[in-house]
Amino acid sequence: MKTLKDFSVTGKRVLVRCDFNVPTDKDNNILDDFRIKEALPTIKYLLENNAKIILMSHLDPESTGVAEKKYNLGNIQKSLEKLLDMNIIKSPDCIGEETKELSLKLREGEILLIENLRFYKEETHSTGSGQADMEFAKKLSYLGDIYVNEAFGVDHRKNASLTGVPKFLNHCAGLLLEKEITNLNKISQNPVKPLIAVIGGKKVSTKVKIIDKMSEKADFLIISGLIAKEVLEKNIKFKYSEKIITPTGQLDSLDINKESVKLFEEKIATAKTVLWNGPFGKFEEDKYAKGTLAIAQAIIESKAYSVVGGGETVEFLEKQGIIDKFSHVSTGGGAMLAYLSGDILPGLAALGK
Repeated sequence: MKTLKDFSVTGKRVLVRCDFNVPTDKDNNILDDFRIKEALPTIKYLLENNAKIILMSHLDPESTGVAEKKYNLGNIQKSLEKLLDMNIIKSPDCIGEETKELSLKLREGEILLIENLRFYKEETHSTGSGQADMEFAKKLSYLGDIYVNEAFGVDHRKNASLTGVPKFLNHCAGLLLEKEITNLNKISQNPVKPLIAVIGGKKVSTKVKIIDKMSEKADFLIISGLIAKEVLEKNIKFKYSEKIITPTGQLDSLDINKESVKLFEEKIATAKTVLWNGPFGKFEEDKYAKGTLAIAQAIIESKAYSVVGGGETVEFLEKQGIIDKFSHVSTGGGAMLAYLSGDILPGLAALGK
């Protein structure tokens, strides 16, 4: 897989697929700009090397597949302008002659942000053969000379902008995508032991595979009460169930009890490597966030190499002001779990080996 620094980008139109699908309020105001900030190193690199930069992303907080029109990228534009301290040109569309003309008129060191990809059903709706919509991908490809994938958080999806566009343009991984793979490989390939996986959240259906996969490598797996409850109710069996540690007491409690916290802290303290995905309890309310915070503090104090991912977990760490205490915070939730579970991510596969 080629990376950004394998290409000469000076004077070239570089089409960057970012993941600016950030949390927003009902008025489309950005609540958390973590994903936008994570794309800045690649954008700054392209600016420093006099590229003509075209940024594309989707914004669909409700994950409908076809975004409501209120989710335009106007506030993404404002956020980028503030973070980069420069003007950003914005197209009213993501394809079409006007957008193409804007890309062709770009000067070196200028940035064009095209409109929400998910305003078109063709971005997410695959063809009968399960392939991305190639006509839509081709129209996007007219905007650039080089394609850069910087959207790890959606690389587990067969979207046209991820799997189709690379068929028409020279392509590579961006600096963020390269960083994601490097750091996740420290978990999936010969991790420093002891390795402890902390898997929280609610839906066991999204976590069964990662629990099974990580149990092959991890010394222990700590899982949330709600996941443990569903495992019992559905009689789910794991390969190495003896490695799994669950909270004590009522499994569907709004927070984990002091006994569970002590047990988890003792296990985490022994770790050299930690993977964490998903909160424990109703963390949105401060009075029920003590258990999740205790887990976070235990990971920090362990001095272990730590990888954290998942929207709710990142939101919690941002709120607590401790996000920079972890070795790597992934921009992907589902994509991170899929990658660590050994799945082939379509967006990565499209970039080649």
